[in-house]
Amino acid sequence: MKIRGLIVLVLCFSLFSQAQDSVSKNETENNVKKRATAKNIILMIGDGMGVAHLYAGMTVNKGHLNIEKMKHIGFSKTYSATDFVTDSGASGTAMATGEKTYNKALGVSVDTVPLKTILEIAEDHGKATGLVATSTITHATPASFIAHQPSRYNYEEIAEDFLKTDIEVFIGGGLKHFNDRMDEQDLTKNLKTKGYDVILNPDDIVNSTSDKIAGLIYEDSPPKYSEGRGDMLSTSSVKAIVTLNRNSNGFFLMIEGSQIDWGGHKKNTNYVVEEMLDFDRTVGEVLKFAEEDGNTLVIVTADHETGGMTVNKGDIENGEVQAKFTSFNHTGVMVPVFAYGPGSEDFCGIYENTEIFHKMKQAFGFSDMPSNE
Repeated sequence: MKIRGLIVLVLCFSLFSQAQDSVSKNETENNVKKRATAKNIILMIGDGMGVAHLYAGMTVNKGHLNIEKMKHIGFSKTYSATDFVTDSGASGTAMATGEKTYNKALGVSVDTVPLKTILEIAEDHGKATGLVATSTITHATPASFIAHQPSRYNYEEIAEDFLKTDIEVFIGGGLKHFNDRMDEQDLTKNLKTKGYDVILNPDDIVNSTSDKIAGLIYEDSPPKYSEGRGDMLSTSSVKAIVTLNRNSNGFFLMIEGSQIDWGGHKKNTNYVVEEMLDFDRTVGEVLKFAEEDGNTLVIVTADHETGGMTVNKGDIENGEVQAKFTSFNHTGVMVPVFAYGPGSEDFCGIYENTEIFHKMKQAFGFSDMPSNE
């Protein structure tokens, strides 16, 4: 009887264990099913944007920014492979490829080996891709998503790299790097041959009906917001979204508020705030699309902090702020990361800037593609 009872007990325990394993397996499968993938990703980079830059803009805007709608928040560590204080080339490459590299590199490893970017991986999966910036489109941050150069200052070579991809939309300055070159080539002709609507005037961007737009709308860098650029960033970003969204497979778009950084370099609070608010207005437009679409992950972050900016005094009611700077250059502090949409919960916490690449890849569901590591 004792042996029979023992056998029954063992049998019951075995059946209970199998049931528990089945429940655990089902829970795991359900969790996998519940993890939503993003059809679209819009990565927004406020170049040089630290917490003080954000709060200065928030104060002048009388206490609120559109960025506040993004409830999943983290911080990224920005140091490069060679320096505690990164430059935009190395930090842009880290976010674009998942690998840290040396300062001034674009889309290459520390050994100058080309690294595949999230933009190129998105293209491989049939997604549309785009870049919008308030700098030249050949500048370090946008270029790090599409170019593979040992130096960020190889502007003419960077322009050629655009022609080696299938990017659908790029809008910014830098026309001279395409048509006023040392080799006397006019790459705008090559772009037209590839089917791009080459647009040279900011006012003409909204009127394009093409599925491929090369918006080289300034000879060199765009002017400040306060000196005539106006709503170019938000208008161009909305146009890029409308154009890329025609692709049924989805899209990847990187939008840069480039001149927040330039205000920091000049230790100019008004310049920082004007550019910060322009960037945030664009965030608002992007979030409108994401809220309506439901399948779009929006990430807002910075490549590094610029100026060592501190907010010393302010008046939220009157929209006034006073700030000071510790440097004319970049600093090594962590920068904020905000996320909204499918996969946004993965952006909480503190992590390396390279993780932004891996988190985007995971959000897209690109587990079949090997990383650069």
